[in-house]
Amino acid sequence: MNVDRIVHTVAGIFILLSLALAKVHNPNWIWFTVFVGANLLQSGLTNWCLMSSILKKLGVPEGVGVGCAR
Repeated sequence: MNVDRIVHTVAGIFILLSLALAKVHNPNWIWFTVFVGANLLQSGLTNWCLMSSILKKLGVPEGVGVGCAR
């Protein structure tokens, strides 16, 4: 896996997990979903992501990118 795929996978897991926790545990977990969404928006606008930077420093390959077409 490359950096892009890991970031997208972790973001998806965080969103689904926080929505499940908001449903079964406490509605305040929805704020975690808002936080993840805001970070995705910020990284889309600025082309900078803290998790990507950390993964690159750990030696995870960057890859070509993410898309439906191969």
